[in-house]
Amino acid sequence: MGRSRDNREYGADASAGAGPVSRHADASAVGVGRHLGGQRQMPGWLKVTTAVLTVVLLGGLGFAGYWYFRLQSNITTAPLSAGDGAANSDSTGRMQILILGSDTREGKNAEYGSVQDSLGYGKSDVMMLMDISADNKRVSVISFPRDLLVDIPQCKDQKTKQSFPALRGVMINEAMSQAGIGCAVDTVNKLTGLTVDHFMMADFNAVKELSNTVGGVDVCISDAVYDPDSRLRLPKGTSSVQGEMALAFLRTRHAFADGGDLGRIKAQQGFLSSLTRKIKDDGTLSSPAKLLNIADTVTQNLTVDEGLASVPSLLTIGNRLKDINISKVAFVAVPTTPALSDTNRLQIAEPAGSQLFAALRDDVDLTDPRARATPTPSETAAPAAEPTETPVPPYNKAVQPVTVSNGSGVPGRAQEIVQALVTGGFTQTGQFAATPVTQSAVYYGTDFADVAADVAALLGIPAAQVQPAPGVVGVQAYLGTDFTSGATYGAVALPADIVNQTAGDSLCQQANPFLIVQN
Repeated sequence: MGRSRDNREYGADASAGAGPVSRHADASAVGVGRHLGGQRQMPGWLKVTTAVLTVVLLGGLGFAGYWYFRLQSNITTAPLSAGDGAANSDSTGRMQILILGSDTREGKNAEYGSVQDSLGYGKSDVMMLMDISADNKRVSVISFPRDLLVDIPQCKDQKTKQSFPALRGVMINEAMSQAGIGCAVDTVNKLTGLTVDHFMMADFNAVKELSNTVGGVDVCISDAVYDPDSRLRLPKGTSSVQGEMALAFLRTRHAFADGGDLGRIKAQQGFLSSLTRKIKDDGTLSSPAKLLNIADTVTQNLTVDEGLASVPSLLTIGNRLKDINISKVAFVAVPTTPALSDTNRLQIAEPAGSQLFAALRDDVDLTDPRARATPTPSETAAPAAEPTETPVPPYNKAVQPVTVSNGSGVPGRAQEIVQALVTGGFTQTGQFAATPVTQSAVYYGTDFADVAADVAALLGIPAAQVQPAPGVVGVQAYLGTDFTSGATYGAVALPADIVNQTAGDSLCQQANPFLIVQN
């Protein structure tokens, strides 16, 4: 006997027949029962697929969450400035990062000396400024010798709120020892006229761990060498270094060139060039797995400013660098000369130092100084001038009194311009220091307007900046802070050998003759 139709909410009666009446009678009730009832089972393959996708999704979220938490918890922060500083985490604009190597002997670094070797915040064992162009096509890495004598501004320890007075003529590696890393940033800003966006500071252990993570870094030296102080021992030619030997290669102060700081800088730059090539060739910056391993290693031994204190901010830097042409990664050392106050120390060599800093402020491509930086929207190409013969002036250049007033703030700057004037035929010249001004000008006395116009044209100073000055005898070229380099106003002047190497160059370091040993 069939079931009552009152039970149809549990499903259609299979014994009711297959005719039209049994199929469609009370269709609304039957329809709901057929589509929502429990007899229609999910296919087995769909169950398995759904389960697998669920596990993968949850596992992926868990994996991402684990790595995010891990990397974030690794990061140590410190203030960007020992005064008033602002951070910039823009992923598209120009970015300048001060990279520091700390000589602290705490924790895992204790084997390299006692804590007394690095009192306070420690000293910067390495100091490099990495400048990433706004279009991510160029990187300049500028090294500052630790023995460079500079002026350190007044700094305030942001933790203790203790203020430290400004210092004159002290080694740049002391900048962070009292008031922290922010004081090193402020010192570089003061020295270069730039505004550093971020900093990264790593200790000795970071070098060992990073070199191990990438599987070693190739370095080259002209002769077999052994340095007992750093324990660096390398054979002649190319070697792969990692761990302790990689650290020794970067730490040694005596193994290269004449045993001074400049040889050490070139070796460090060679190491970084090789590391850059390896990471680029291995596709590390395009591989999430490899990038995570690098990020984990680095962040465990890294201190950054608050603007970089997040995983996305750090990964942004890697993303900006992943497609760069390694021939556009330029390694530069700040031009120096033995200091007048202490020949065992260094001072900025002028005018080359000011030329470098001016080029950095103008965002010049150091690998090709003649190339124009990214033009602003307001700039338009000017039509090329038709070549004309230079007219003979209605006066004798050699007897015209022309002086140069150095208001640029750059020592020795007037001598450069005097030389340019003499080369141009104005041989009766003089020079003297003057009060700094922001804009250069050419002043002239009575009856010297034509001479002033020619002097301005020779130096490239615009006609609008040529002015009468009855008190001037002859012509005076007054140099301002807008004319700190080169012999032509507005042009970039850099020493021809300012770039030590690019990341695309494989160079061998010259061994210190006093430390050469037999292979």
